[in-house]
Amino acid sequence: MSQKVLLNAKEVNIILHRLACQLIEKHNDFSSTVLIGLQPRGVFLADRLAKILKEDYKVKNIQLGHLDITFYRDDFRRGEKPLEANTTEINFIVENKNIVFIDDVLYTGRSIRAALTAIQSFGRPNEIELLTLIDRRFSRHLPIQPDYRGRQVDVINNEKVKVNWKEHDNEDSVYLIEK
Repeated sequence: MSQKVLLNAKEVNIILHRLACQLIEKHNDFSSTVLIGLQPRGVFLADRLAKILKEDYKVKNIQLGHLDITFYRDDFRRGEKPLEANTTEINFIVENKNIVFIDDVLYTGRSIRAALTAIQSFGRPNEIELLTLIDRRFSRHLPIQPDYRGRQVDVINNEKVKVNWKEHDNEDSVYLIEK
């Protein structure tokens, strides 16, 4: 199994600041926008972006939630081991809000489809956008595209994109791993 560095810590930081600036350009003061990180790994990106928006860009109205999509996935009964659900933490109203779903890697689009179904339990948003750190461009099973992307990569099916976060994996990096 070989691996290649796609992004190092410095590049990840630059991309996070660019994504934060793009969010500010579109959503201004975030008074009608909420950020929702998709469990499990999208929450690291969402938490980091919220921190950058608050601390570096002084945005005061950031509402951040975490959404578990485990039992909304179309493949949740196909595995051999029982699935463990993550926590959903949405302590605000999504009705008539603009939602930005945040996930680390956009691959087939199935996680996003599950998130679209799951969020309906919390109300009817005005608009839903997608922010992803890595967009695996040629791997879609569904017609889903990100509104904000950190980096687009062309990956063949026997390769995997692994995103590491300092808070969880002791480093900020993105690797392309050949299985």
